[in-house]
Amino acid sequence: MNDAEYDPDVTIDSRDATCPGPLMDLIGKVKEAESGTVIELQTTDSGSRSDVPEWLDEAGHDLLDSVDNGDYWSLFVRTN
Repeated sequence: MNDAEYDPDVTIDSRDATCPGPLMDLIGKVKEAESGTVIELQTTDSGSRSDVPEWLDEAGHDLLDSVDNGDYWSLFVRTN
């Protein structure tokens, strides 16, 4: 899948930020977002691929997909 298939409402560019930066960026946006908002988190931090889904499960939001773009990942989240 590619970014266009999700048409995110918000894109967070956290590429080159290290843990816990990408997760903290996502948490900040999720707190501001209305239910149903699709957020794309762009990250180069491999830890985000496990940290983000764990936090989403605890917080009650949905991970739609994790896409490997070669030099970074796009994690697509839907807020609840």
